[in-house]
Amino acid sequence: MSQTKAPSRYTITSALPYTNGPIHIGHLAGVYVPADIYVRYLRLKGHDVAFVCGSDEHGVAISMKAKKEGVTPKEIIDKYHNIIKKSFADFGISFDNYSRTSAEVHHETASDFFKKLYEQGDFIEEETEQLYDEEAQQFLADRFVVGTCPKCGHGEAYGDQCENCGSSLNATDLINPKSTITGGVPVLKKTKHWFLPLDRYEDFLRKWILEGHKSDWKPNVYGQCKSWIDEGLKPRAVTRDLDWGIPVPVEGGEGKVLYVWFDAPIGYISSTKEWAEREGKDWKPYWMDKETKLVHFIGKDNIVFHCIIFPSMLKAHGEFILPENVPANEFLNLEGNKLSTSKNWAVWLHEYLEEFPDMQDVLRYALTANAPETKDNDFTWKDFQARNNNELVAIFGNFVNRVAVLTHKYYDGIVPNPNAFEAIDKETLETLKGYPEILSNSLERYRFREGSQELMNLARLGNKYLADAEPWKLIKTDEERVKTIMYVALQIATGLAILSEPFLPFTSDKLKNILNVRSSGVETDWNNLSSQETLLPSGHQINPSELLFRKIEDAEIQQQLDKLEATKKTNAQMEKEVTPQKETITYDDFSKLDMRVGTIIEAEKMPKADKLLVLKVDTGLDTRTIVSGIANSFKPEDIVGKRVTVLVNLAPRKLRGVESEGMILMTENKEGKLVFLNPDEDGVGNGETIN
Repeated sequence: MSQTKAPSRYTITSALPYTNGPIHIGHLAGVYVPADIYVRYLRLKGHDVAFVCGSDEHGVAISMKAKKEGVTPKEIIDKYHNIIKKSFADFGISFDNYSRTSAEVHHETASDFFKKLYEQGDFIEEETEQLYDEEAQQFLADRFVVGTCPKCGHGEAYGDQCENCGSSLNATDLINPKSTITGGVPVLKKTKHWFLPLDRYEDFLRKWILEGHKSDWKPNVYGQCKSWIDEGLKPRAVTRDLDWGIPVPVEGGEGKVLYVWFDAPIGYISSTKEWAEREGKDWKPYWMDKETKLVHFIGKDNIVFHCIIFPSMLKAHGEFILPENVPANEFLNLEGNKLSTSKNWAVWLHEYLEEFPDMQDVLRYALTANAPETKDNDFTWKDFQARNNNELVAIFGNFVNRVAVLTHKYYDGIVPNPNAFEAIDKETLETLKGYPEILSNSLERYRFREGSQELMNLARLGNKYLADAEPWKLIKTDEERVKTIMYVALQIATGLAILSEPFLPFTSDKLKNILNVRSSGVETDWNNLSSQETLLPSGHQINPSELLFRKIEDAEIQQQLDKLEATKKTNAQMEKEVTPQKETITYDDFSKLDMRVGTIIEAEKMPKADKLLVLKVDTGLDTRTIVSGIANSFKPEDIVGKRVTVLVNLAPRKLRGVESEGMILMTENKEGKLVFLNPDEDGVGNGETIN
């Protein structure tokens, strides 16, 4: 059931990213920016918060990457852990602790967790048949197997999930499975594993989720949980036959490791332990006190693990609290296509900062304003540009710059004393006081997209107030009235500096610097904003203005679109299927082919035939006519003098009334362009045979 009174503390987790690649905008939009907004808001409200995460460094994804690159798993995790950790820091994701599952504290925590459940008799021990690669001499973990999905027929489903239809699978369910290690067909072989009997927890999950969280969990989360529970839960393996991971810490576990889905969520606990030890705190209240509110921020592909499997593990253990909410987001696409690490169809955070330096908040804002909170959404570079130019620059930045510039122009940067407030001044200041509650209402319900637009509405309020009051005109006739107008505008700017921090931390920092609120004792507390009559007092000195945002030009956006187009072409080349081998022939069959070096001496288009060229070819034996379907790839004048390979003993054939006496040998390159097969050596003459 939902908590009714304010919690004593918060434990906020973000899904542990796999260290098999860098972080892209899909990760940021789906998990880390929403979590950071929420945490920054809680801190501004004065709450006790532990915000933890870490690199997920075990499992098949790491092993696959290591095999592909010909290095050790340790080299992979060290490389990407550092890239990921730096990306998060660069974008202001304010973790209290960012750990890694290769850390000793995690190995100990996960091992102890497993042993407790083992000793309590919570596991089922079974011998099952699993797919085994005889050539590689190893059992195949789910992601080392691909085959046809039994539910939708997709030909490239993995052993644990079909990414086409989203169905959860077992590797043995696949039709025509093959090993991704050797390409061979695996066989079934017996092996022993431990299973968590999820069916034992159905009643608990039904009551806790379907009854207790029907009204406060997001529909996409609740719906997926209900579907799983209604379908009937089955035991799930918690160990795997792998050589990379946390060794199974009980007798009979030799050569086996904890399944990554079992050890990874325990990483939240071990990360909290690591943080608490460093800070001199007790970690236990953050995981074992019922006065603590636990919230998991994840993407929709992790809903089942965080809402059904991990809570079942916590319930079995018996000492831990359960998550109060799991506000999972849907997926973010890129320019109409699914984000894909393997296909490089992504905007990588470390690359973004090289191309848009010091513009972290622009991406944070664009991703939040278009967040996939209820459905999959699409990131486009044009929308990114529009969000920046039309909102951040034209509304937020424009208002702040006007206020700061005019304050320096009229009052040397000193906040003026206001005179009597008119109705519009009182109304505007009262509206400002209402914004903390408006934003809190959005953020407490995990509606971060809505919150970002409410923040922009506050900037709109400031812009409209100035536009209507026109102090730049009024200064000539009523200087006293302008003092009040600028005083009110400066209060709005201060409100923006405070309330923007969860969404735009770097911008908030710049704005606080412009307003000079840090060293001057000016109160910048979220809680007092609604009750304080004055946020920025008269007589306070502000600093010179600096632009908070810059306009993004069309050429910069075109450069990003061109980059994606190049990626698309590369992917098309790589995905081009190799023509299967034809039926086996004997050497005698091959020896019948007479292939000679020749030179094209004439070429012209075949009348009324778009694809055909009529060629005269010197074969060294004779000069003969050959009709070839290459007119779409070559102009006649460009291939005269071209040296080619000719099959000279092909039976003549009439094409459009012209007898063709042979065949020019060609292939296609990766771009799909025809290429002549010809000898490299200049000294090879016409008529020389090819053996």
